[in-house]
Amino acid sequence: MGTSTGAQLLARMLKAEGVRHIFTLSGLHIAPIYAACVEEGIAVIDTRHEQAAVHAADATARLTRGIGVAAVTAGPGVTDALTGVANAFAAASPVLLLGGAAPTFNAGKGSLQEMEQVDLFTRISKWSDRIPSPERVPTYMAKAFRTMLTGRPGPVFLEVPWDVLSNGVDDEEVRLPTGYRTQARQPGDPGYVDRAAALLSRAERPAVVAGSSIWWDDASTQLAAFAERLGAPVYLNGAGRGCLPADHPLFFSQTRKEALAEADLVLIAGTPLDFRLGYGAGIGESAKIVQIDSDPAEIGRNRAVDIGILGDSRSVLQQITAAISGKAQTAAWLRQLRERELAKAAKQATYEQSDQVPIHHFRLAKELDQVARVAGDSTFVADGGNWVAIAAKVIQLRRPGRWLDPGPLGCLGVGAPFAIAAKLLHPDRPVFVVQGDGSFGFNGMDYETALRFKLPMICVVGNDASWGQIRLPQLQFHGPEKSPATLLAPTRYDKVVEAFGGYGEHVTEPEQIRPALERAVASGTVACVNVMLDPEAPAASGAQGYAI
Repeated sequence: MGTSTGAQLLARMLKAEGVRHIFTLSGLHIAPIYAACVEEGIAVIDTRHEQAAVHAADATARLTRGIGVAAVTAGPGVTDALTGVANAFAAASPVLLLGGAAPTFNAGKGSLQEMEQVDLFTRISKWSDRIPSPERVPTYMAKAFRTMLTGRPGPVFLEVPWDVLSNGVDDEEVRLPTGYRTQARQPGDPGYVDRAAALLSRAERPAVVAGSSIWWDDASTQLAAFAERLGAPVYLNGAGRGCLPADHPLFFSQTRKEALAEADLVLIAGTPLDFRLGYGAGIGESAKIVQIDSDPAEIGRNRAVDIGILGDSRSVLQQITAAISGKAQTAAWLRQLRERELAKAAKQATYEQSDQVPIHHFRLAKELDQVARVAGDSTFVADGGNWVAIAAKVIQLRRPGRWLDPGPLGCLGVGAPFAIAAKLLHPDRPVFVVQGDGSFGFNGMDYETALRFKLPMICVVGNDASWGQIRLPQLQFHGPEKSPATLLAPTRYDKVVEAFGGYGEHVTEPEQIRPALERAVASGTVACVNVMLDPEAPAASGAQGYAI
């Protein structure tokens, strides 16, 4: 009769769930997991910081609509991973963090790196627990998968002590569970759907805000069909970006504030009424609100809604589209918004064409968008403040799943780790990291990881030598004498990547941007284009923004 260790059972469960990569930073407490993953053909990607490992697992979950997995050693390995889990929790990303621990028979004796770990994650995960014995590994893993992917997705932490990973159990006594979770969709209550359809059919100035659930529920086709049936402008945020192509006649991006203030009906699909939507205060007082969400706790949070529909975006949008009778008379409303969009775009274009020195953020963003379009089906990773906010206004997405940002926690440092995951999953897609000079300092060492695993990517550093998104309002509130801790040195981040063995360019003139970006793409390796930006430009163009 054969035997299997707890680590082998764990790796087999990961493989059965479709996991292709785990992310880690070397630690002896979890060495049995490495060996078992090698046996099962699961790639082990080791980063330079545990936070980066969890971020990479987070991006993997988002891009696959499955789970991402990170394994970290005990004590400081686990605490280093904490921020990554918090970010995944805020973004509703199903990440499994496996944390090593000393053998259970040494618990409480003062083992190396021993500390209470399970309780750390109880408020920032869907489930946090310790696997008590090797034979329980399969059932705990099955519960973890089910918990992460059911309802509102989210992370799970499992502590796996050394002896649980190393000890063996008879194969006949432990079978890998199957059928432990459902992938059934959750349609909305038919009565609520009919009421929503009736309201929508009468609307003259409808607006749609669609968020991350459009991506997670694979609902981009249903969103387009709904918008076309209704004749409503669509505004996207979060992972929903790109779920309606930028050239779709009902895609709008510049007039969300005006549309929400003037609409007579707003449909919100899978995005919370949090700071990104002004907590709902920006929606006109007389507007009817229809909200769709798979999490009942989100419906009506911060702003009363007229109809709240519990369900997945794909099913509910399909239901409402079928139930709408007639087409609302929205042509005048759409024409008015489009005219405003074009006027704003024309004003923005003056900044996009600016020849000023230091370089304007909008000029860099426009050059990046055009180079990325030529490069092919590009993925963008957003990691920074004002430079990222401006790039998001300019970069035109044409497909879903091509924009990765931290999410509502606003966690810096996702750049290299997210890009690593994106390149592992889709090696043929160019990956551009829209990188702030401040955020580079968090996990910039992981461009070395990308080089080590031969994962070409282009990091475009918008370098204003400051924490620009913090510094500008700080100066407005308190003046220069009371604005410490907001300045950085004009560091040559291109030289940092060159030192790792990658390609670097330093740009100070607008006409240098495109050739430098093109050479970075052509280099076929990890490249960093370090662009010196005007620290005052966001304030001058009215594009800075920092919400609290």
